[in-house]
Amino acid sequence: MTDPALLQRFSAWLRPAPSPEDEERSAFFADGLIVLDTNALLSLYEYTSASREEVLVTLERVSERLWMPYQVGLEFVRGRHTVLKSRDRVLNDAKKSVNSKLEAALSAVLDAKKTVQSQLEKFARAPEEIAALDELINQQSVKELLAPYRCALTTPLADLKADHDLTSAGIAASDPILDKVAGLYGSRVGEEPGDRVVRKRLEEATEFRFPNEIPPGFADAGKETPLKGAGDFLLWEELVEEAGRLPEGSRRVLLVSNDAKRDWYDVRQNRPWPALFNELKRRAGADLRIETPPDFYDGIGKFLLHTALAAGTYEEIRRVSESFSPSAPEPLPTVTVTAAAEADPPSALLAEACRSVAFGSKPGRHASQGGSAGQRVFQWWLIGVTAQLGRRAPDEEEPTVDFPAAVRGAEAPGTDWAPGTELPAGYWVNRESSWIAQWFLSAFKEAAIADRHTMCVLAAQQAAESQ
Repeated sequence: MTDPALLQRFSAWLRPAPSPEDEERSAFFADGLIVLDTNALLSLYEYTSASREEVLVTLERVSERLWMPYQVGLEFVRGRHTVLKSRDRVLNDAKKSVNSKLEAALSAVLDAKKTVQSQLEKFARAPEEIAALDELINQQSVKELLAPYRCALTTPLADLKADHDLTSAGIAASDPILDKVAGLYGSRVGEEPGDRVVRKRLEEATEFRFPNEIPPGFADAGKETPLKGAGDFLLWEELVEEAGRLPEGSRRVLLVSNDAKRDWYDVRQNRPWPALFNELKRRAGADLRIETPPDFYDGIGKFLLHTALAAGTYEEIRRVSESFSPSAPEPLPTVTVTAAAEADPPSALLAEACRSVAFGSKPGRHASQGGSAGQRVFQWWLIGVTAQLGRRAPDEEEPTVDFPAAVRGAEAPGTDWAPGTELPAGYWVNRESSWIAQWFLSAFKEAAIADRHTMCVLAAQQAAESQ
C-alpha cells in the first residue's frame, strides 16, 4: 500500500534532518555521483602538505564518480590565488598585531615609570630614587624582558607559514594541486553553457527565485554583478541537468560543500532545505545528499576504505570547514565606573565624541586625554552617552559604556552621589528629585561655560531614557 498523497508530496519536509547514522547514506558513497563544491576544492590550498596529500589519495578512491560542474571549475581556477593571498595576509597581520601589542606593553611600562617619577619629583624631590628607576626600567631593559614573550608568540606564526608549502607567486609558474585535481577528474568536467542558456538562468534567478528566496544562492543576490551573485544557482542547474543523465534506478548525487548559509540550509532546523531534495527529485528523478567535507571524508573512510584518516588530517579538514561557518561575535567589553577610572579612553574615540557634541576645539581638562580618575570617568561617559543618544555612530569594536551621570529618585544610589541642587538652577531641571555623580560635578566645574549646558542636556536625556 502506497503512502497517502500528502505524505508523498512533502516527504522531504517530513523526513528528519540528515544524520551520519542514516541507513541510506552508504548507498551515496557506493554509487552516487560526487560533486565537490568550489569551497571544498579550494580547501586543498589551506591544508598542510601532509594532510593535503592524504586527502588527494582519499579522493583517488572515488575519482571515477567525481564530476565537476563548469561553474565549479571556473571558480576553482580563478580562486586559487585569492585563497593563498588571504592566508598570507592573515598570518602577516597576526604577526603585526603581536608586535604592536608588545610595543604597547613596552610603552605602558615606560609611561608607568614616568608617572611615578613625576610624583617623586613633585612631592619628594628624590633624585636618587628617580635615577634608580631609570637604571632599572628603560627601553633596553624592558625590551630584553619582553624578548622571550616575543619569541614565544611569533615563532608559532612563522611555523604555520612554513608548514604551508604553496604561495600565490609559486603556483603561477607551477601548481601541483591543479595538476592533481585535473588528473582526478579527467574528462568529467561540465561543458561551458552557452550564452543563451546562461542568460535564461540568470533571468530565472534574479527575477523569480532570488526575490522569493528559493534556494540555493539567494543570499548572494547582492554581489557586485548578477552573474557573480548567481554562482550557486548556476552550479545547481548544471547539477540537476547532469543528475538527469544518470542511469535510472541509481540516480544519487552526493554534494560536498562548506557552504552552510541560509540559502542552502534551513538554519532553524539545522538541515539543508527540503526544497532542494524535492526539486532534484522532481526535475531529475534523483536523490540528493549534502555533506560537509568532514562528514564526507569520514564517510569514505567508513564505507570505502574501512579505516579513518589520520587524526591530524581530519582535524585540519574540520578546522578549515568550520572557518566557512559564520561564528557568533564575541561580546564587546563593558566599561564600568571602576574600569573607567583606571584606563584612559582611546584618544581618537574621545576626540570623535567631543566633535559630535561640538565641544570646543581645545576642550578643557575634563575632556582632554589623561588627567585624574574622575576626569577619565567623565571621558568614558562622554564616549558612551554620545553613542547611546545617537549623536554619533559607534564603531563595531567599540566597548559599551554602562553608567549614568545622573539618576532620578528619592534616595542617592551611593555615597558618591550629590543632590541635583548642587547644579545651578539654569542648567538642571528636577533639581529636587535627582542625584548627580561626583565625577560629573567635578567635570562640570572644570568645563567651559559653553560646554556646561551640553553636558547637562546629555546627562538629562540619558536619565530620562533609563527611567
